[in-house]
Amino acid sequence: MAISELIIISGLSGSGKSVALQSLEDVGYYCIDNLPVGLLHELMVKLLQDNKNGKLEVHGIAVSIDSRNKQFLLEIDEALNNLNKLGIEFRVLYLESEDHILVRRYSETRRKHPLTDQFTPLLEGIQQERNLLMPILDRAERVIDTTTVTPHELRSSVKDFAAGDTIHGPLLLIESFSFRHGPPNDADFMFDVRCLPNPYWQESLRSLNGLDKPVQEFLEQQAEVNQMIRQIQQFLTTWLPGFVRENRCYITVAIGCTGGQHRSVFISDKLHKLLSSESLPVQIRHRDLCVKTGIHAS
Repeated sequence: MAISELIIISGLSGSGKSVALQSLEDVGYYCIDNLPVGLLHELMVKLLQDNKNGKLEVHGIAVSIDSRNKQFLLEIDEALNNLNKLGIEFRVLYLESEDHILVRRYSETRRKHPLTDQFTPLLEGIQQERNLLMPILDRAERVIDTTTVTPHELRSSVKDFAAGDTIHGPLLLIESFSFRHGPPNDADFMFDVRCLPNPYWQESLRSLNGLDKPVQEFLEQQAEVNQMIRQIQQFLTTWLPGFVRENRCYITVAIGCTGGQHRSVFISDKLHKLLSSESLPVQIRHRDLCVKTGIHAS
């Protein structure tokens, strides 16, 4: 198979770039971690030639670029334009996470952040890295916030990204969440459903969640709930064609309630089924339900 695509993975140290690179290697990409920018053009020329001569057969190439590659970040436009001249289509995937999670990950692994030294504490190094990576963040096709994402979920998201050019229309992610734990940072649209009747106040339903039949039956009987679902569905089906015209590959729709267990889960599940029936590429994730009950995204 001819080399037709380059995926550049970048983002904050500790956000999961190694996991993302391994995921692409699993699906046939030729992967290189932290390649010096001066070798990128030379590498692509060599791999294209080897591929043409039958010495190498890969699905594509993936390169991890981080804050240590400062020259690339300073000259990103020129570097990427040079790739275009070779006929290489590139896509940028950017990973990020909240500061306190990055600090925890570094504490757990006891690794050293690349921008810290005896004069620079960890939090300051993370902020410096955010500033350094702004040029490549601006070129990112997709940003994944790994704050609450498991390695399994990240691998799945990266593989979906790699296959994005084979998907008809934008890939829609419906994500339920709890406002108590904060809204998702990567949400394109956010709907607050805390105004709807709350099953939590029904003692028999309190320990259940929005995927359990008694909770579903309770919410299905509420006219406001059905109206909310219809209006969100209509909004999405009305405006998704505009995102197709803008060549957007990914759209995240976040549905939030107080605890992320009942209303947001039920409505997200209903929207997933309704939109899937319209032949839209759609996924679902129950962010805070995963944390509390072990239920995984489907």
